[in-house]
Amino acid sequence: MFVLLTKDLMEAVVIDAGSKLLKAGFAIPDQAPSMIIPTQMKIMNEDATLPDSPSQQANTVDPVVRGFIKDWDAMEDLLHHVLYDGLGWEIGNEGQILFADPLLTPKAVKEQLVQLLFETFNVSGFYASEQAVLSLYAVGRISGCTVDIGHGKIDIAPVIEGAVQHVASKRIEIGGADLTKLFAQELAKSNPLIKLDISEVEKLKDQYACCAEDEIAYEKKLQSCDEEQHTLPDGQVISIKRDRYTVGEALFQPSILGLEAHGLVEQLVRIISTVSSENHRQLLENTVLCGGTVSMTGFEERFQKEASLCSSSIRPSLVKAPEYMPENLSMYSAWVGGAILAKVVFPQNQHITKADYDESGPSVVHRKCF
Repeated sequence: MFVLLTKDLMEAVVIDAGSKLLKAGFAIPDQAPSMIIPTQMKIMNEDATLPDSPSQQANTVDPVVRGFIKDWDAMEDLLHHVLYDGLGWEIGNEGQILFADPLLTPKAVKEQLVQLLFETFNVSGFYASEQAVLSLYAVGRISGCTVDIGHGKIDIAPVIEGAVQHVASKRIEIGGADLTKLFAQELAKSNPLIKLDISEVEKLKDQYACCAEDEIAYEKKLQSCDEEQHTLPDGQVISIKRDRYTVGEALFQPSILGLEAHGLVEQLVRIISTVSSENHRQLLENTVLCGGTVSMTGFEERFQKEASLCSSSIRPSLVKAPEYMPENLSMYSAWVGGAILAKVVFPQNQHITKADYDESGPSVVHRKCF
């Protein structure tokens, strides 16, 4: 017998919309999100077919840029696909949504999102929480510091008792996309006759990019490094040498990207130093790495090596994910934390209801989601 779940029985949907990937699924905390799809969308004809010309077929739109929603029409289309096609919502029987907010999301963006969900998608309930807080929940912490290396940004956020310390938090406007561009430039130097598409470079980065053990090891790699040969889909062969180490090194030596900034661990220690000293140990000893880039070969080991050498009297140490959590948790830790939180806020009626929204309008998000 087929049973249609009513909105009261459906699990809440949790959504974490990044610049590269959107993670979505019903709130089941010890499982990976059921949907992990590209956020970027192809521009289609009105009849949902691809344009005829190759140049038009290449046209894409990015609803989310460096973590924040920028194209609201595209975001509406993406959410419609996720909720109705992907997760099986039915029009007139919409459920509840918990959204993972990026660090320092502008108030206007929060208001526009809650307006879109209540007025266009007719959700029965909404809640939002910051990605940093959710990533800590995923590893069983309410205090600590997250280092989130996303596709379009790096966010470093101290969290005390479930509250992000916004004054101390920092967003760095580089991310995985910038590392991909760097890799493309390095590969072009060593393979001048081969023209690479940026999507192909992205795949090569995921496969080959890595971190040297430390700065001295990186310098040695620049002098002498084993060569790898990679055959591209069109049959051309590309040579990959020291380029792959340069990608990871840029996170610890931002000057490689032309930035006058401290490396990742030094940035973390300096940020924590601006918080009340009584919280330093609690924050540094509960450091959580998240985002797709942290799965780069050798990254975690390099981070720990840099942490052991830093000048701070209390050194950063990483929190390991519980064994019962899904593999590759760092890639979607904010989503998992959102699934955990959804099990609390919706049953306990701490969320924004349709009645709350109708009474107060979009600004209710600042009062009920903090």
